[in-house]
Amino acid sequence: MGETWRNWTGDQRCSPTEIVRPRDLDQLAAAIAAAAEAGRKVSVAGSGHSFTEAALTDGTMIDIGALSGTIDADPSSGLVKVGAGTVLADLNDELHGHGLAMENLGDIDRQTIAGAIATGTHGTGAKLRNISAQVEAVELIDGGGKVRELGGEEADLLRAARVGVGALGAVSAVTLRCVPAFTLLRVDTPEPREDVLDSFDERAEANDHFELFTFPYADSALVLERNRVEGPPRPRGRLAAYLNDIVLENWALEALSAGGRAMPRAIPALSRLAAALASGGKTIDRSDRVFASERRGRFTEMEYGVPREHGPEAARRVIEWVRTNRYPVFFPIEMRVAADDDALLSPSHGQDTAYIAVHQYGGMEWRPYFEAVEGIMRDYGGRPHWGKRHFQTAATLAPLYPRWQTFQAARDELDPGRLFANEYAQRVLGP
Repeated sequence: MGETWRNWTGDQRCSPTEIVRPRDLDQLAAAIAAAAEAGRKVSVAGSGHSFTEAALTDGTMIDIGALSGTIDADPSSGLVKVGAGTVLADLNDELHGHGLAMENLGDIDRQTIAGAIATGTHGTGAKLRNISAQVEAVELIDGGGKVRELGGEEADLLRAARVGVGALGAVSAVTLRCVPAFTLLRVDTPEPREDVLDSFDERAEANDHFELFTFPYADSALVLERNRVEGPPRPRGRLAAYLNDIVLENWALEALSAGGRAMPRAIPALSRLAAALASGGKTIDRSDRVFASERRGRFTEMEYGVPREHGPEAARRVIEWVRTNRYPVFFPIEMRVAADDDALLSPSHGQDTAYIAVHQYGGMEWRPYFEAVEGIMRDYGGRPHWGKRHFQTAATLAPLYPRWQTFQAARDELDPGRLFANEYAQRVLGP
């Protein structure tokens, strides 16, 4: 065995027979061919921001980090082809140089574009779909070693590959449909949680991008509203950004989390303190900088998408479970929204969705909490985020997706020999 690979949070690790870092399409194809000839399974790893076992392998791991950067850009049409290993933060800078932007993004920009779309990563916006919906074409090497360009007439194959969970081949490049660069106004406001949940749907409709954070043991919620505005960005000064993004949102949260881990009985009081520190604020900046947040503390996470009308009730039940069981969890619950889309395995497939994310600080017990949350989400037909922890299997997932069999047909076409199937893929997609 060679070097050990770990994900971002450090709780998923493996020792592949080899880790290959191709620098172009030919090297990628050669690595896949060599692995197939040697009888080794292939796993493709991005920046390791998944909390699942999706990238784990004892065979050949392909690190796509060097397959990065803009390959082609047409500012007039907004179509931009980029390497699959391009990290979102770098992509955003390159797009800005072309006067372009992604129409919607999540709050972390350290994932590769291929990893973000493969797992159904999303931002928030009642009228906006997840990141994979911004993909016009996918270039990949399939299980037979053939370079495939999915798009146009191969609509179902593209809809499968947009959220492919790493099981359809090694993505080498994606073509994105971008929009002219725009400025966002972000307003953060602490409010009583019940008021926010009561008006959840109205708030989602009233804002371009709406989300909330709430500590289970507090009674308030921090509401984040982002909307497009005319005019140039007016970024905060470096000191103000440092004090808020690093000192308050990271160092203070890290200190309180560590205190809760050391003294679990203090977590309710620490949660109320953290909620009190969550002050309001206003930012006007270019879109990607308003979307992204700094995340330095290590944690593990579960996130479920449920039909939007059930979001507030499901969140209330999670909070009630935490309080009733006095469960030691300090990290806040996050709620976001997304429009329905047609990617075959998107958690938002065919339904407007409320996303509910729960977290646990690194080193603390998380399984009973996450099992309870998953049980609640099952009551609403909840679908898991593919990049975050869940306990589902192919048997329990198949009924949740109307076009599950269409995805399986795409898998049979692109990887009939299951070269890209690790234990996780077998569990959640079937053998």
